[in-house]
Amino acid sequence: MSVQAGDSQHSVVAGVTWSHGNYKFHGLSLSGIRTAIAIPELSLSFDVAQGYPYLLNLKHFFISHGHLDHAAGIPYIISQKAMTGQPAAKFYMPKSLVEPMDRIMKIWEEIEGHQYKYEFIGVSADDEFPLNAQTYVKAFPTTHRIESFGYTVFEMHKKLKTEYAGLSQGQIVDLRRQGKEVQEFHHIPAVSFTGDTQIEFLDSRDWIKKSKILFVEATYLDERKTIQEARNWGHIHFHELLPRLKEIESEKIAIIHVSSRYPTEMAKDILKRHIPLELQDRVVLFPGR
Repeated sequence: MSVQAGDSQHSVVAGVTWSHGNYKFHGLSLSGIRTAIAIPELSLSFDVAQGYPYLLNLKHFFISHGHLDHAAGIPYIISQKAMTGQPAAKFYMPKSLVEPMDRIMKIWEEIEGHQYKYEFIGVSADDEFPLNAQTYVKAFPTTHRIESFGYTVFEMHKKLKTEYAGLSQGQIVDLRRQGKEVQEFHHIPAVSFTGDTQIEFLDSRDWIKKSKILFVEATYLDERKTIQEARNWGHIHFHELLPRLKEIESEKIAIIHVSSRYPTEMAKDILKRHIPLELQDRVVLFPGR
């Protein structure tokens, strides 16, 4: 795992890089201010914040919901792609957001005297969106104050079917010559991202807790806000997440969307004091704020 960050002003413009395993993430997340976390190698971002420079060359944008700190950058990204001659990007978003966002774009076209190319794709739970031959994104339902979704990046790996385990290479070749399919795809949940949600998202789909990397919001961390206050606003309180950490199988659990009332060092201290020692190497505060 690695983290790279510059001064805070530069970070807000350029984003912060954090990596684990084969995945590198570049982004920012601060409750009510900005959330946009990109996977450059897959040319995708989860949410777009205000449309920062590190997002402008990506192709796929998975929008969790329509609040401004997550989605305000959509028109700007479309505009910048038009100005630089890029193909239209794909924006995947809750179906209830498609028509209002289209209206917003039509108004901007009227203001600017220019017609834009863009693609808004309405999302339903369990929809799958291919990225390449080995990777796709699958949507899962979350619970917020408006329609919202989380997203999981799945990897597909071909493996020998169980019933053929133990056969020699020659026997496998013979089966192939007979026209039998000896391999099958295994679908591995690699990265899951929640956006804003209540804690119940954990139980909505069994693959979420099995994701290698789980980005999960925890807006409030201590007693200054109660669990009920967090729930009233469609968010997770860290005290709700804490007792459920052990059931999450992820290699890394990245906490995002922490309130600005918690400076970074304070937030890290709260997590360190409360997370059981045996879990501390798996739970991190995403560094981009």
